[in-house]
Amino acid sequence: MTIYKNSHGTISLGLTGSLAMGKSTVAGMFEDMGVPVHDSDKVVHDLLQNDKSVNAAIQKEFPNCISENGAIDRQALGKIVFNGPMDKKKLEAILHPLVHIAQDRFFQLHKDKGTKIIMFDIPLLFETGRDNDFDHVVTVSCPKFIQRRRALKRPFMTAQKFEAILSAQMPDGEKRKKSDFIVHTGWGHAFAKWQVTSILKKIKKTEKFITDA
Repeated sequence: MTIYKNSHGTISLGLTGSLAMGKSTVAGMFEDMGVPVHDSDKVVHDLLQNDKSVNAAIQKEFPNCISENGAIDRQALGKIVFNGPMDKKKLEAILHPLVHIAQDRFFQLHKDKGTKIIMFDIPLLFETGRDNDFDHVVTVSCPKFIQRRRALKRPFMTAQKFEAILSAQMPDGEKRKKSDFIVHTGWGHAFAKWQVTSILKKIKKTEKFITDA
């Protein structure tokens, strides 16, 4: 697995945040400002939906999570993995190496192109020990009552499941302390966008090899 820090030409940002903090929205803001974003969740979704080797490996490890038409039942898989740490590790052993390959390709592509700033959207960045792999870490945060309200609007989400997911993640306050930058999403879209703009201005100012267009 490649460490993207100090690559001398391309600044790497790690983007993270707990459930329903608004991370995807913030990632979109960075993209709108010209920062290519690698979405780890999207890679996992594509692997589960389209990769035959992944389907075969999951069918072997979790046969009850394969539907009648041979597709992976993501809801069934999520329940098994969520309720069993060992099953979670088995699934990670299947998916994480492939996600890392996709990240390496993304990094090399943009390094070869001379892209100045790139971002990796990694939900469990701190939990998987990836926080030292990037030049800067950006954490998306909001008050818990807003986070809870957002989360409970999602399909198949319950209050019990919400709390269980949070208990398996690093607390938001600890993530914020370990981050270089924080984007607060509890005060509206415009303020979050202003924060993203400010972060990029600060990075461009402090990193000597970056010049504004």
